Amino acid sequence: MLYAPSGIAVVAEDLAGMRSQAFGLAEYVALPTRFYSVQATGLLHRCLPSSLWPRPLTALSAKPAPSHDDLVFSVAGKGGAVGAAMHHSGRHVVQIQNPRIRSDRFDLVIANYHDEIDGPNVLLSRTALHGLTAMKLAEARVRWRDRLNVSGRPLLAVLVGGANGRFRFGREEAESFADRLASVARRTGAHLFITTSRRTAPEATAVLRDAVESVHGTLWSGGDDNPYRGLIACADWLVVTADSVSMISEAVASAAPVYVQRLPGKSRRIGLFLETLEKCDRIRMFEGELERWDVQPLDDTPVVAEQMCQRLGLENLFRGRE
Repeated sequence: MLYAPSGIAVVAEDLAGMRSQAFGLAEYVALPTRFYSVQATGLLHRCLPSSLWPRPLTALSAKPAPSHDDLVFSVAGKGGAVGAAMHHSGRHVVQIQNPRIRSDRFDLVIANYHDEIDGPNVLLSRTALHGLTAMKLAEARVRWRDRLNVSGRPLLAVLVGGANGRFRFGREEAESFADRLASVARRTGAHLFITTSRRTAPEATAVLRDAVESVHGTLWSGGDDNPYRGLIACADWLVVTADSVSMISEAVASAAPVYVQRLPGKSRRIGLFLETLEKCDRIRMFEGELERWDVQPLDDTPVVAEQMCQRLGLENLFRGRE
């Protein structure tokens, strides 16, 4: 059914991963986008699962509320509870991630194959949604290539996450990982550049810093001018820890071979995600060796964005594969 939304209202918890998925999808729709935070502040919101919230709309913290003419992107469980309530009141709602409630409570649900859901209004993606478009990577390559090119050596870029309730990454795990990174950097002559995240434990960061210094590499662990996007754009190889679907999804949008470092722990969803990318030969597990193999950038965000616009009658607003 054709309609003309005035903008996009992103409804989600104020978390970087949720913002990046929703705004990444919005990159491909020619509409202004505004964020509306979902906060479980009331007693019922804090004590009950979001699927049982009696008044989900009261969890919206931003005022005024989204316009009735907005296309709503709700994200994950708590955002999905609010999105389902908005859909019930007659709004157009696209749910991002498995909402853990019936998919027919939304116009569309965009999830991943590893979420193991389906339905007539479900669109599935191999990678997490994100906004790291080909154009942004090209811009990052121009901006960073001279700064990351150390004496003409190949660049081994490492994106490190941390413990998250499913996986462990402390001193012991960092020591084993760091030893293999330093060793392969010596053998290949690559410039080792590691960037950590807010979830990386201080003791793990210290171990990684020692390894980097032993091979005259670089470690970034916070501050201004984050090199993250430049590393993805310029790397000859990328190694990413297995804890983050979002980080791996952004890495495989590059033109570099991507290795994944296993971590102690278990997640069925992430396991299925990695299996999907391995079958595409887009990633390999890091065992302390580096190879070059033919790869193509993999990013399903523009694919599902185009399908979404077709389903909603918004073809004229689809920005294409920028």
